[in-house]
This record gives sequence, C-alpha cells and structure tokens, in this order.
Amino acid sequence: MSTLRVALVQLKGQPTKKECIANAAAQVRLAKDKGARLIILPECFNSPYSTAEFAHHAEEIPSGVTSQALAKLAADLGIYLVGGTYPEREGTKLYNTCPVFGPKGELLCRYRKMHLFDMDIPGQCTFRESDALTAGDQLATFTIGTLNIGLGICYDKRFPELTACYRQLGCDMMIFPSAFDPYTGPLHWDLLGRSRALDNQMFVALVSPARDPTTEYVAYGYSLLCDPWGRVLCRAKESQETIITDIDLKVCEQIKRQIPILNQKRNDIYQLLTKK
Repeated sequence: MSTLRVALVQLKGQPTKKECIANAAAQVRLAKDKGARLIILPECFNSPYSTAEFAHHAEEIPSGVTSQALAKLAADLGIYLVGGTYPEREGTKLYNTCPVFGPKGELLCRYRKMHLFDMDIPGQCTFRESDALTAGDQLATFTIGTLNIGLGICYDKRFPELTACYRQLGCDMMIFPSAFDPYTGPLHWDLLGRSRALDNQMFVALVSPARDPTTEYVAYGYSLLCDPWGRVLCRAKESQETIITDIDLKVCEQIKRQIPILNQKRNDIYQLLTKK
C-alpha cells in the first residue's frame, strides 16, 4: 500500500443522538462512495459539547447504541472508521473517548482523552472538562497495512510530548478529533497541526465539528490534514463538509532519509520515556 484515501467528515450537530448518528452515517457512506478507506468523524459528534450534557449522552463502548451503529457501518462498507469522540461511561466515570472500528466491524482500539480541556480566557472561552470527565492514561494505536496510526483528542495536541511518544512507537500518522473554539482556532489550529506533523515527520489529521453559532460551545471548524513536511493538504471551511485526499505513504520514508532527525536525537543528553 503506497497511498491511502482519507476522508475527514466535519459534521453539524443535530437535535438528538439518533439524528446525529444518522447524519454521520449518511456522510460516511458518501465518503465511501468516493473511495475513502479511512474515514474520520469529529469530536463529540453525537452529543452537545457541554459538561452538563456529557452524562446524559454517555454510553458504554462498544455495547452502546452509537458504537453498535458505527461498528455495523464499518462492516457494511468495509472501511476503517474513526468514531470521532463521544462520552463513554464506565462504572461511575465518564470519559471523552475515540473508538476505531475495522472493516469487519471489530473494535480495533479506543483512546480516552488524556489532557482535559480546562481553560479560562476571560471574555473569550471558559470550559472545564474536569468538572465532568476523567482523564485517560493509555496511548492507543491501530494499523492499516503497514501504516501505524496514533490517536489523540483536541487539547492533547498542545502537548508535543504525547505525539513524540507515538512517533517512538513507529506511528506515521496522528488523528486528533478536535473542537477548538473560534478564538484560539485562528491563532493556533493550523499552527499546532502543522507543528506536530513537522516535528514528528508524520501525517496529522484534525477533524472538527462544523461551526454552529447557536450552540453553547461554538466549534471552530476548518478540519485539515497535514503532511510530514508540515504542508496542509486539504482544509474544510466552517459548515458541514467532507474533505477527501490521497496521502502518499512514501513521503514519510523519504523525509526521514532526507532530514534524519529521528536518528540524530541526542539521547545521551535528553530522552522521552513512556511510563505506560
């Protein structure tokens, strides 16, 4: 496999969970019709992004209604489906979780958001995920052919050490379902995506909900996919939209030969360790 067709599905929220799932399924089917093999949904695609709503919309993974619908969709279409994120319930704890389903409908992995979004920019954006959610503590990867892919969620991409850990695990792509706000989005969205791609010589996908100014939390939009040179290969706008592109997997090996920073790190002086 030298190329992979990837679809980033930027979804507008719907009034109910059932309608959110139906909207996602319709867009995924359209992306499959255009040849996409890896299809990625955005953060909190089946739930309002609200600490007051997470518990109401939470479900177990993979037995919940959203997981079952995505698993069946992946199996019906024979695709790799990154289920964006949705609130997961395990016992008394809630997580912001990204599941991945394979072409047989199997749960390949799930990633629980590790860095919770607690931020306060007065007059612009105030949010505390930790008021409702528990932080995850495990990395998660899956493979398509020879391509190793790592998972993070939104705020996680502000922590370069996390992506660097995935690089050490041999990942050549990172996926971040993300819901940035319209204040930090124009300042940091492209910059963070391109930086994580360039620093680690990998593809990086940021997949946002569509912008809806009527909601409590307004997402930025502008889903994008960067290549290992830090170039933006494709970018959505603000509304519901699916962007599709073919990524050339040979680029990763080419840049690692041409600019061999992975072999030039001074591990005698500094070192990054994964504890779990």
